[in-house]
Amino acid sequence: QEVEALVSHWNLYINLGGFFVSLFSVTLLGTWSDSVGRRPALILPTAGMALQTGIYLLVMYLELHVAFFLLGRILSGLTGDYNLILASCFSYVADTSERRARTFRVAILEACLGTAGMVASIGGGQWRKAQGYINPFWLAFAASLAATLYAIFFLRESVKQKKAAKLFTLRHYKAVFRLYTAPEHPSSRWKLALYSLAFFLIVTVHFGAKDIYVLYELGFPLCWASDLIGYGSAASYLAYLSSLVGLRLLQLCLEDTWVAEIGLISNIAGLVVMSLATTTALMFTGYGILFLSMAATPVIRSKLSKLVSETEQGALFASVACVEGLCSLVSTGVFNSLYPATLHFMRGFPFLFGAIILLIPAAILGWIQIWDSKHDYNHFQEASGSP
Repeated sequence: QEVEALVSHWNLYINLGGFFVSLFSVTLLGTWSDSVGRRPALILPTAGMALQTGIYLLVMYLELHVAFFLLGRILSGLTGDYNLILASCFSYVADTSERRARTFRVAILEACLGTAGMVASIGGGQWRKAQGYINPFWLAFAASLAATLYAIFFLRESVKQKKAAKLFTLRHYKAVFRLYTAPEHPSSRWKLALYSLAFFLIVTVHFGAKDIYVLYELGFPLCWASDLIGYGSAASYLAYLSSLVGLRLLQLCLEDTWVAEIGLISNIAGLVVMSLATTTALMFTGYGILFLSMAATPVIRSKLSKLVSETEQGALFASVACVEGLCSLVSTGVFNSLYPATLHFMRGFPFLFGAIILLIPAAILGWIQIWDSKHDYNHFQEASGSP
């Protein structure tokens, strides 16, 4: 119990330390990349993650104090950490894609995240079981180093009009603030806020549900063994790929917003089934119903990207990355606290709670789409001179 308490506390310190440091560095470096280009904003965080992994390896080989893990995370946070990699990659996609194709390009990038997570989850778990904890970290170190070298020598710059800009200035933070207070178009202000709220709620539920899948599957009456848990994990990651295919097919006949609504319906229905699952078949049915659950987030990222100018993509996705980091903290606190508190009356209540929360972004997206349709119709009438 003492070891578990120490692990829990240090995990909290490491996560909070990394989040708060990267909160300032991501908004700084992400906005800076709008001027100097995306390559520096990809080189810095990948090199920082290689440095972090290298420190972790030293700690394990030399059996140093666990506080050095926190040092590694803070150093990685200063260079932007994983959040800046996400922000820079999505900004790169926005720079290099046409508006009509942007949603699918963003969905491809999210599918890559899901595929990487599935490979790491399955392969890393088996590798750790066979050879211990240290060797998988060498792969993480090599991957981070390879990403750094690729960004330095092979990646083509996507910002067309680069210009010199100071890094350490408050102007970059003000640029993020202006996105939501003084956008290029007045109607964009409330849309940015509402889309960001919808994104926050969806990702929080996604992270929160994923945090308790294993706990739920280990307990009675499912009592899954490690092989079934592995299959369940793979099924949850497959939703990224199935959502990509589903999004592409649905885009042939539906607006992006309605594709996102169908994705949310898939997510809600899957979580409701999981909340009631008492057999293995029913649990896997829930995983199957989630096959379109990841279709909403690329649509929202694309919608947000289209609300700002080409010179503000880095600032926008930096703020989105910070929201995503906040989602991870909030989801862990809420869902991991809710699960033990509701075991006595309904083991699957956190899934049901998540499904109810998802009704809010579904309502937000539907309302914005209806407002836009009405606005476009009125504009058309005015342009055509119809009464």
